[in-house]
Amino acid sequence: MLDRKGIGLSIILAIALIMAGCSGSSAGSGGGELLKVGTDAAYPPFETQGGDGEITGFDIDIIKAIAKAEGMKVSVKHTGWDPLFEAVKRGKVDAGISAMTITEKRKETFDFSEPYFEAKQLILLPADSDVKSLKDLKGKEIGVQSGTTGEVVVQEAFGKTYKGIRGYDDTPAAIDDLASGRVDAVVADNGVVQDYMKQKLPEGKFKTVEDASFEKEYYGIIVKKGNKDLLEKINSGLKKIQEDGTYDKIYQKYFGEK
Repeated sequence: MLDRKGIGLSIILAIALIMAGCSGSSAGSGGGELLKVGTDAAYPPFETQGGDGEITGFDIDIIKAIAKAEGMKVSVKHTGWDPLFEAVKRGKVDAGISAMTITEKRKETFDFSEPYFEAKQLILLPADSDVKSLKDLKGKEIGVQSGTTGEVVVQEAFGKTYKGIRGYDDTPAAIDDLASGRVDAVVADNGVVQDYMKQKLPEGKFKTVEDASFEKEYYGIIVKKGNKDLLEKINSGLKKIQEDGTYDKIYQKYFGEK
C-alpha cells in the first residue's frame, strides 16, 4: 500500500507523462518537425485568405509539398508584407514565402532558397490608354505595392521622390484604385496582375504592357540568415517536387500549362 507521499509522487509522474505525450503530438499525428511559415495572404493566386481564415494559393501548395517531401509538418500564418521579414528575422516563423523576389539587397539580411518561380513586371492600364512603355507614365499617377520590386522599377525610372508614385499595402488595393480612376496605371508582378484581370476586372476594359527594360525576376523562400540546416531541407524538398512532377501539377492548377 502506498502512503500519501507515494500517492502524490505517482500522480505527479502520471501528469508529467500525459503532458509529455500532448507536447509530442502538437505537430500532428505521425510526428515530424513543425515548419512555421509566414506569408502575406493578400496576393492571389500566390496566397489569399478566405472568410474561414484558411490560407490557400500557389505558394501555400508549394511549401506544403516541400514540407511533405522532407517529412515535416507545416503551419502557415498571415503576417502581412513588411512584418513577414521581421517575423523571420526574429524567429517568430521559420520561413517566409510570399511571391518574394530574390534580390541582392534582401540577400544581405536573409538566406534564400533556390528559385521556385520566374516572374516579370507588367504595367496594367485602361484599355484606351496610349501608354506603350514605362517612360510614357512620366507625369501620371502610378500605383505600386510598397516594398516590392514594382515600386523599385518605378523609382529607378522616375526617382524616389517622384510625386506620382502611390504606395499600397497590397497590389489588389492598387488595382482597385486603377479601376476607380484614382491612379493611371499599376506596376506589379505578372502573375498577380493576370489573375486579377481574369477574376475581378471587367473584360476588355483593361490591358497590360510589358516594358523591354523589365528584367526577369525569381521568387525564393526566405529563412533567417545562417539557418543552413533548414535551407538545405527546403532546397532538398523543392528539388524532389520538381523532379517527381508535383511542382508541375501545382503550377498547372493555378497558371495552366507552362
